[in-house]
Amino acid sequence: MSPKVSVGPELARSWLLVNASQPDRFAKAVASQADVVLLDIEDGVAPDNKDQARATVVKFLGEGHHAWARINGFGTPWWAEDCRALAEVDGLDGVMLAMVESHEHIERTAALLPGVKIVALVETARGVENLTSIARTRGLFRLGFGLGDFRRDTGFADDPTVLAYTRSQFTIAARSAGLPGAIDGPAVGALGVALADAAGVTSQFGMTGKICLTPDQCAPVNEGLTPSIDEITWAKEFFAEFEADGGEIRNGSDLPRIARATKILDLARAYGVTGTEYEVDP
Repeated sequence: MSPKVSVGPELARSWLLVNASQPDRFAKAVASQADVVLLDIEDGVAPDNKDQARATVVKFLGEGHHAWARINGFGTPWWAEDCRALAEVDGLDGVMLAMVESHEHIERTAALLPGVKIVALVETARGVENLTSIARTRGLFRLGFGLGDFRRDTGFADDPTVLAYTRSQFTIAARSAGLPGAIDGPAVGALGVALADAAGVTSQFGMTGKICLTPDQCAPVNEGLTPSIDEITWAKEFFAEFEADGGEIRNGSDLPRIARATKILDLARAYGVTGTEYEVDP
């Protein structure tokens, strides 16, 4: 396994959910290839265990560890206490707020967690209908697609064609609001070719992160959301050709190609992919 590369949350590809009721899994999650470890106080925890799970997260973060937390949605009996408890912890890197359906959910959460990064996990038809206003809410860091609950709410099948319009809405809303790329929902139980295909769908729709449910999903997701060798080769060859022609704009296609090639090489470097200098290798 390649060494773990430190990636900031704005570029994070794999977001590993870890049940907060199972602290024995925390160390393994932190040591995994996950770009972000997301301690889950929400769906992974039964209602009777919420308080204990929250206390476990607070204790873990208070011992010098760093992680994100997925907290319960606005309006649930646990939301306010989640915010109050986590507001006092230095090791909290950010929160993923579940079941976001309006800008008010973000605003009220940000008021209780001042200065904390917030990912809005949009999981219902109502939330998707309000994606534009949610994305433009002050204090929002990234959008996340709560795939499983969205399918339950709408009855949609888990098929890339069926969900194409919804995924496109997340990417467009994030881009128009100037946010980092949206985070796609998980591929439940997928590994190997199935997981690679799922990460490919995420990438094809312009989403730049993906929720993972097990540590062994993280490395394949990272690979699927990192520029490929073919893309890096194209970018290097384009710049070599461009410079050989004098480095001047030649036609209307040059500017978008320069932007694409620059983005590919910048991301490759950020993700620790070697051999990403502009010049073409011999």
